[in-house]
Amino acid sequence: MNRSLLYGEGLFETILWRGETRKLLLHYRRLRRSAEQLGIPCPGYSEFLKAIEEKTGGRRDLYVKFLLFSEGPDHFGEKPSGYTVRVVVRPLPKVPLEVSLTLSPYRRHSGDPVARHKTTSYLFNVLVRREARSRGFYDGVVLNEKDHVTECSASNVLVLKGEKLYTPAVESGLLRGTTLEVISAEMGVEEAYITPEDLISADSVFITNSLIGVAGVVKIGDTAKTVDADVLEEIRRAVDRFNTPQDT
Repeated sequence: MNRSLLYGEGLFETILWRGETRKLLLHYRRLRRSAEQLGIPCPGYSEFLKAIEEKTGGRRDLYVKFLLFSEGPDHFGEKPSGYTVRVVVRPLPKVPLEVSLTLSPYRRHSGDPVARHKTTSYLFNVLVRREARSRGFYDGVVLNEKDHVTECSASNVLVLKGEKLYTPAVESGLLRGTTLEVISAEMGVEEAYITPEDLISADSVFITNSLIGVAGVVKIGDTAKTVDADVLEEIRRAVDRFNTPQDT
């Protein structure tokens, strides 16, 4: 029985496919880590890579979604006993260079055990994005029960204050993205408890994920924001270094 279909008990990774890169390994490690913590059987790295390579057929610069579906008993309280995988491939979507954000009316609890994993239980994220778009914004910023910033519907948040980059603490209740992991390693990003007021007062705000890379935030609600072009370019270069194929 497909438990992902019944209960959303599955995982996925959204990948900017350029071949086998250091960034791809980060995607697999996160998938594996989440699978182990959630009790979902998981393929090895070789199977993961082979499935993507077979589906992409030698093409690069593609949108790839690797889905790990759990299989097993149909009662929700039981544990999965196996898995199936599916790879979805599409042309890369047009990504924004600048975005506008709004505070989402939907909240996430910092203790949510699912929040730190990229699961197929994605309806909350869908509602956040859909609601923000209905009001003319690119995405919504999700707060937790303590009014701390967590993330957007499908991206992490970076805040520039002075010469230092900050990102919401994992303990606030969020998924730490692979792109954020790269930026943190390359540029020394510090975790902090961030409020909406911190976003407004920041020198610059950015969002980041695997497909966008990094985009500057030019508006939060009714407040216009300035994007530090030099920092934006530095972040892009750091991410690109991890997205360079190993055979080039």
